[in-house]
Amino acid sequence: MSSGSSAQHRATAAQQGPIPIAIVTVSDSRTPDSDQNAAFLRTAITAAGHTVAAYRLIKDEVEQVEAVLDELAGGEARIILFNGGTGISPRDRTFDALSRKLEKTLPGFGELFRMLSYEQVGAAAMLSRATAGVYRNTVIVSTPGSPAAVQLAWNKLLAPELAHLAWEVIR
Repeated sequence: MSSGSSAQHRATAAQQGPIPIAIVTVSDSRTPDSDQNAAFLRTAITAAGHTVAAYRLIKDEVEQVEAVLDELAGGEARIILFNGGTGISPRDRTFDALSRKLEKTLPGFGELFRMLSYEQVGAAAMLSRATAGVYRNTVIVSTPGSPAAVQLAWNKLLAPELAHLAWEVIR
């Protein structure tokens, strides 16, 4: 199918089976035991019938973000979910590292995320550099590291379109 409506695309995408998803937490303070975002995402991913292909916990260093992106993109994971490092403080470098590598961007993800986030946190939503795009035929999503932000992105944006996102980059 070369074109068609979103409903047709979703129906076709739903037939692809479980989607392998990687989780990358970018944090200078979390440990695997205290990583609430990874715990939430693992549960949500498996509850949705998908698989966790990889999990990484890295420091918010450009070199580490780029290295894990290069390691995981184009591999088993069809979608990589980064959380953390999307603000504007000097330590927030995830967006900077990812934005240089994305081959295609999905500006709508960040726009919708900030709109929905505004409903929760008000004008502070403008400080988020949440982003998404494609790198090596892998969907890359980057959200703030707060548990509320990760849950918002998963529940409102990612879960409803996950199969469609994963299918679009391989069709």
